[in-house]
Amino acid sequence: MKKEIGLWIDHRKAVVVIVSDEGEEVKEITSHMEKRVRFASGDSEDGSSEDVRDRQYGNRLNSYYDAVIAVIRDGDSIQMFGPGEAKGELEKRLESKELGGRIVSVETVDKMTDRQIAAKVRERFPKK
Repeated sequence: MKKEIGLWIDHRKAVVVIVSDEGEEVKEITSHMEKRVRFASGDSEDGSSEDVRDRQYGNRLNSYYDAVIAVIRDGDSIQMFGPGEAKGELEKRLESKELGGRIVSVETVDKMTDRQIAAKVRERFPKK
């Protein structure tokens, strides 16, 4: 069974639309991060508190991307779009996991509703 996946992603949320012979399924994955993350941390011997915050932010992003990859990993074709850098960061991560060959497009788009995202995916992967 063929699975085609459309993914709208930014650093806070990913909307995954899975199109298969069985129909269409929409999943939402959140990173649980605010736009500007403020972690409470005191002075550290590991570096400045800014370095610690950057590391914590990076660790959270990595966990978020891992959660997204777990959902899209078995897709035959992956369409990625979104407003910021997250789609490019995820693309590199997919390539490092040897899943880059499944990516059919990466596109910059603005914020979209879940319905608009699903419509864009249906446009890219029409039912045959």
